[in-house]
Amino acid sequence: MNERMSEIAFTPERMKRFEALVAKYEEPACALLPTLYLAQDQFGHLSSPVLEYVARLLKIPPARVFEAASFYVLFKKKDMGKFCLQVCNNITCTMMGSEDLIHVIREDLKLKAMEVTPDGTFSYMPVQCLGSCDTAPVVQVNEEYFENMDQQKFRDLLRALKDGEVKV
Repeated sequence: MNERMSEIAFTPERMKRFEALVAKYEEPACALLPTLYLAQDQFGHLSSPVLEYVARLLKIPPARVFEAASFYVLFKKKDMGKFCLQVCNNITCTMMGSEDLIHVIREDLKLKAMEVTPDGTFSYMPVQCLGSCDTAPVVQVNEEYFENMDQQKFRDLLRALKDGEVKV
């Protein structure tokens, strides 16, 4: 095991949460998705060493862990900065103005999909559906939803996030 791998470990509190997760299932491998989410919560994103750590914990082949992590959009494979902006671009959000929000990201933040601002504050990740059609357009920042957005409300939100006025 290389030095980088030896640094990857759940905190004692997260290890207790992991053990409680695994105890819910007959097979430890069934806890793969919640374990990946737990790992992402601690490490910020799921790097190869983190995925290998999860595979060892669950005693499953690393390929299975890599497959699951790459299939689901909610898992970040690289550092996505402090605030990961996910703009729904499904039909309802598009009809209600999500393209205007994406324009703000491209013009104001100078970001394309899956990029991070040079200061590490913002990143942009397009998503197909956030399941909030009745409040379209919707933006998810990390795990928090911001609904009924327009360009001005979105710009205000970005400023408030950067200034620490909104916590997510």
